[in-house]
Amino acid sequence: SLHDALCVLSQTVKNTAVLPGGGAPEMLMAQAVEEESKRVASKHVVAMEAYAKALRTMPMHIADNAGYDSTELCAGLKAKHHEGRHTWGLEMDRGGLGDMVALGICESLQVKEQVLLSSSEAAEMILRVDDIVQCAPRQRQQ
Repeated sequence: SLHDALCVLSQTVKNTAVLPGGGAPEMLMAQAVEEESKRVASKHVVAMEAYAKALRTMPMHIADNAGYDSTELCAGLKAKHHEGRHTWGLEMDRGGLGDMVALGICESLQVKEQVLLSSSEAAEMILRVDDIVQCAPRQRQQ
């Protein structure tokens, strides 16, 4: 909505730090989480891999919303990030990949931090509710 866009603009003016856009930060974070999960020897690995997978869905939504083949584009983007091209993202004017810094496509760091925090908190709340619901039912008196 217009109100949301104005809020993002005002926050960006207050805090001018920006990130490359086009899903580049999400792919980089997913790669970092996956790399860290290789050092963990516990059941936390499953959660870390799921979190990395969830991060990778953000570029897929960008491509889907633009009407492009998200699977092909995101596979290519993942390959670019594994090559070390961490500023590459989805360039939706042509339906391809590109260097977001060179193209001038960026997004607010503060907004990105808030999105990650809010989505992580929501996922944690859902998991807590699932844990409560999945508990064995208590014995009832007859």
